[in-house]
Amino acid sequence: MCRFLIYSGQSPILLSHLITSPTHSILTQSYDSRLRLDQTRPHNGDGFGVGYYTTAPLPSSRKRGFSDPAAAKEELIDLGPEPCIFTSTIPAWNCRNLERLASKTVSPLVFAHVRASTEGALSDSNCHPFSRGALMWMHNGGIGGWKLGVKRKLVTDISDRWFEMVNGNTDSEWAFALFLDSLDKMGCDPDDARKQKNGFGHTVLRNAMLKTIERINGFIKALPEEVRDAGDTRSLLNFAVADGKSVVCTRYVSSRSDDAASLFFSSGTSWREQKTNKDGTSTRSKPGKGEYKMERRDKGADIVLVASEPLTFERDNWVTVPTNSVLTIHNQTVLIHPILDDFYNHTPSMPRSSRFAADKGQTIGDGIAEKKSTKAAIAGQGAVNGVAAGETTLAI
Repeated sequence: MCRFLIYSGQSPILLSHLITSPTHSILTQSYDSRLRLDQTRPHNGDGFGVGYYTTAPLPSSRKRGFSDPAAAKEELIDLGPEPCIFTSTIPAWNCRNLERLASKTVSPLVFAHVRASTEGALSDSNCHPFSRGALMWMHNGGIGGWKLGVKRKLVTDISDRWFEMVNGNTDSEWAFALFLDSLDKMGCDPDDARKQKNGFGHTVLRNAMLKTIERINGFIKALPEEVRDAGDTRSLLNFAVADGKSVVCTRYVSSRSDDAASLFFSSGTSWREQKTNKDGTSTRSKPGKGEYKMERRDKGADIVLVASEPLTFERDNWVTVPTNSVLTIHNQTVLIHPILDDFYNHTPSMPRSSRFAADKGQTIGDGIAEKKSTKAAIAGQGAVNGVAAGETTLAI
């Protein structure tokens, strides 16, 4: 199973503050994943990827009107709405170029992913995130019954345009193709130039995400009963998609009794390194040992982080995303909706089993030492649990 990280902020952030510097950064999680239970393959070392959107058009160094300096004007270089994506099959902990890139690159919206392959060979084409125009996609988990006939059903159900864009052989990239096909069939062309530039709208992205999950469940349900009985057809679908303006994520399992793979979010007004300890000594020792904290100076939020595992050991900085829900980030506002389908549990107090996630190398716990439990540790978690109790929306 993989680990992913999302940053959405009003201001650009240096990528190293997410990827390399924090004590439990996404790079650290590639070799020290606290929420991985797979002892046979304990590392997320099957490649990595970083995707980020550029900021406003950049000024060019070439000027017009050299004879009249007062009239000199700077040209703007428009880099377009597409994200820049850097992937590699080198383990993240062993890639010097990742450290160099992260120390000199800033972005207001970042995806990062470290891979532990379940489907697909070790290759650049199988590394997340995937993209199409301005749309960027990641996945942690696996589609149930993939080799029992679901892949064939998915491939034959999407249009040629999305079939032909798939370069790798992971279920994750095929899920992205299915998302694009769902968006297209909803009447919203994923290749529309205006939407690529201005955004598709968070509601449209969320509805397309829900339709994608519905179709995956439909493919599994359409398998012959003897096939479903012969193998495990449960899915773990922690998906994430962004268009440069909004982000939509899911924490989902196709079961009413099992829990999904872990997913957390944190929001505040600043994400900064703590320069000194309580005793006044410096926290800075070497890269990867920075102690960061999400600070909140008012009721608003300028920054939202979403992660498979918390980047800090300050447990009260992180909120667990409820099982079988969709999280939306728009203008740094977090909305959480329950996914109301056949696997929605109308009795949120009923405990879900962690065994299925554990069998897949995942856990549902927080992985934070010296803390008792997720429910007890999170202030205000009752409000989040209220979503699972049937509320339509939670804004944080």
